[in-house]
Amino acid sequence: MTKLALITGASSGIGKSLAEIHAEKGGNLIVVARRKDKLNALKNELETKHKIQVTIIEKDLTNSNATKEVYDKVKALGLKVDYLINNAGFGGLGQFNERALEEDIAMINLNITALTSLTHLFLQDFVKDNTGKILNVSSIASFMPGPLQAVYFATKAYVTSFSNALSEELTDTGITVTNLMPGATETEFGKISGVDKTKLLDKTATARSVAEDGYNGMLNGKLDVVSGLTFSQKIMKVMIPLTPKKLILKQIKQLQQIKK
Repeated sequence: MTKLALITGASSGIGKSLAEIHAEKGGNLIVVARRKDKLNALKNELETKHKIQVTIIEKDLTNSNATKEVYDKVKALGLKVDYLINNAGFGGLGQFNERALEEDIAMINLNITALTSLTHLFLQDFVKDNTGKILNVSSIASFMPGPLQAVYFATKAYVTSFSNALSEELTDTGITVTNLMPGATETEFGKISGVDKTKLLDKTATARSVAEDGYNGMLNGKLDVVSGLTFSQKIMKVMIPLTPKKLILKQIKQLQQIKK
């Protein structure tokens, strides 16, 4: 049976790769993003190549009513979502007191509020049918606080905590919630956030490899999927619980400083 996946932030990066993977498996799509031209290009490419159906929804999910508008449009079109993939998100580099507050509020609105709202809306339908899969894209940033990306790291800590808690709440149902935690990944995120100028993105995984790990983890109902970590990041992940927090904070801050 053909499964319908709704993917936010589908115009580029991990979201686009997730859309391509789902289409390759013969699944239909609802793709949501702000850039209609990129969505149209993706629709044309995937429909031509894989003979599937792609519905595009141009929407800025940082706006307060956007998630309800997305849900209402899906219902108005008579579509039943099987996989909800909350991928949309962005970050921003800099000292918190020096950053524009409206940018960080928009980040919270997208990374936390929109993800939470879409999950709540579509979970109502999943619960009625006792079936459905949710994939939330978090980050390895969720393991620790992030000086110079204070708000971004905090939003991803929320995504991981929220996803894991939901998974347990739904343990006796036919619904699964998977939390994807990518390491440094080759996407537009680095350029937009400014992190591409730091040591954090010296070595990156491909968006495709991370998307494959996340998608397969979702299909298998895994709780957490960590993907794209460099050797040093793997070591750091192991050491974080064993290292004094002050030292971890100092190391993270150093990694996020602009390279000279």
